[in-house]
Amino acid sequence: MQIYKVGGAVRDRLLGKPVTDIDWVVVGATAEEMLANGFRPVGADFPVFLHPKSGEEYALARTERKSGRGYGGFTFHASPEVTLEEDLIRRDLTINAMAEDDQQNLTDPYHGQRDLEARLLRHVSPAFAEDPLRVLRVARFAARYAALGFTVAPETLGLMRELSESGELEALTAERSWKEISRALMEDQPQVFIEVLRECGALKVLMPEVDALFGVPQPKAHHPEIDTGVHTLSVLEQSALHKQPLTVRWACLLHDLGKGLTPEEEWPRHIAHEHTGLKLIKTVNERFKAPKDCQELALLVGQYHTHGHRALELKPSTLLELLQSLDVYRRPQRFEEFISACEMDARGRKGLELRSYPQADYLRGAATAARSVAVQPLLEKGFKGPELGEAIKRERLKALKAYKEEAST
Repeated sequence: MQIYKVGGAVRDRLLGKPVTDIDWVVVGATAEEMLANGFRPVGADFPVFLHPKSGEEYALARTERKSGRGYGGFTFHASPEVTLEEDLIRRDLTINAMAEDDQQNLTDPYHGQRDLEARLLRHVSPAFAEDPLRVLRVARFAARYAALGFTVAPETLGLMRELSESGELEALTAERSWKEISRALMEDQPQVFIEVLRECGALKVLMPEVDALFGVPQPKAHHPEIDTGVHTLSVLEQSALHKQPLTVRWACLLHDLGKGLTPEEEWPRHIAHEHTGLKLIKTVNERFKAPKDCQELALLVGQYHTHGHRALELKPSTLLELLQSLDVYRRPQRFEEFISACEMDARGRKGLELRSYPQADYLRGAATAARSVAVQPLLEKGFKGPELGEAIKRERLKALKAYKEEAST
């Protein structure tokens, strides 16, 4: 039995990055031997075991053969005869196909270290094209390591393009796709993830609604970058620079989908794109079964982001409707995330990345004014049921009128 550290732990150590998760591969062992040594089995499809003390995953060396469509369409074979090199060749990228023994002696049959130095994301073997999930994974690694100068090797991009055109991407489950998308959006440069997907044709398959934004112009006065797709990438980039949570990043990606539906004769204006985009946002949400908080914020930002930008001009009655729609009384965190997404949208414009966003504090002040209305005095006046609701609304409107007057002086 020989045990090796493999994959990301080896890659990140060589890059000088912190190592978090460690994967191990065991060569020359049987499942029975692992059990006899106290390891606990967890793998349903192939033999993976948890270490009796550390809890880390140890997988028996294995080979795989394509046997169906999609990510799960593989038959695995694990036995003591499978070599380390045979195990490593089934991995996606050369930089993930290196192994170390307990003395840090490197096994690198597919030149991963050379590609690390060349800053290349390159596939290990032609079998790369058998797994559609790898298109998303490579795009995610491109987003993670873009700051270090990594790019996708042209021949790997070619295989990704073949996969995108093959129909295999449609076989990915919503859960697997979302896992990769959500992880990619939380990388340091999530806009690179979208760029790579677009370059290999996968964006058109996975998110045609986002792909449709590229080449659609916007008014230069508000959008010096002009192109709606470029703007979306910039908003996503700002969301990462400002360390926004996944909910905000997802909303940033989808906020302008309605502009992809604007008839060409109306360009560069996009009247009512906030409303036309809601159906598309809902479709994308459902396609990937995004978590409820991501879905809700994306829809709210899509519908109301221009209200956020025009906050200082809004009539008190419109402001009240906005606060009601955002449910600022019970969902303060979501309200803050809405403001953040609006601010990222405002900053995601060429040359305007450092602009101030006074609308943020103005909206917070408006929410504080509306929340300050006390219900108890209205109850004491005998209001109840629908009448109480109307009375609270009148008092909140009065508070917002006073707030607006005070803010404008």
